Amino acid sequence: MPPAVRAVPLTGVVVVAAGSGSRVGAPTNKVLLPLRGAPVLAWSLRTLAALPYVDRLVVVARAQDTDAVTAVVEAELAAHGQGREAVLVTGGPTRHESEWRGLQPLRPAVEAGTLEVVVVHDAARPLAGGALFEATVRAAAEHGGALPVRPRPALVGADGRRHEGLVGVQTPQAFRAAPLLEAYARADRDGFTGTDTASCVARYTDLEVRGVPAPATNLKITFPEDVALAERLLGAG
Repeated sequence: MPPAVRAVPLTGVVVVAAGSGSRVGAPTNKVLLPLRGAPVLAWSLRTLAALPYVDRLVVVARAQDTDAVTAVVEAELAAHGQGREAVLVTGGPTRHESEWRGLQPLRPAVEAGTLEVVVVHDAARPLAGGALFEATVRAAAEHGGALPVRPRPALVGADGRRHEGLVGVQTPQAFRAAPLLEAYARADRDGFTGTDTASCVARYTDLEVRGVPAPATNLKITFPEDVALAERLLGAG
């Protein structure tokens, strides 16, 4: 008989929606921009609402976007959440601080052992599908941590040497819940600010972090042309 497939562990997800629209040329937060009839943020919420193992959901927003983000979250969960709820928290001055604040509502469940894995996802990546979330969660549960990666072209350094085998790191990033929480608590005590979730984990834990192949469609909304491309990809799907 083939080996039994382990159930996907109960997971908490922090969706970081505390960015701006400066580079995309918008006067508002880019996660509130329309994308095929719904805000960019809505697409991540719809994906997460369909994943049965997502037990806790936290959305981090800028203070000035609280009302608008709350409206999106409530509308999407009412339509697609099947009774699921989300906690909305106000982000901080840096991404790291926003993530730390987003972890706080999950702390009781992590400390009680209810949540095995925590995922941090950038709401500006609206096309991250359920298969990618599941792959990162499963890899994190097995190895300690996981994040999506895409091969990048070789770069030529200042010394003229080519650097091959480079990858771009994306979200969702998933980690075993208790070590992740402890890493951010230690970073808070030390005043350390990481560039992303994995950088904090690497500094304060010995978790093995695996790369999970990311599809080319997992783009980040950064520039105006990214919105148009996301529109076409959603239409193709």
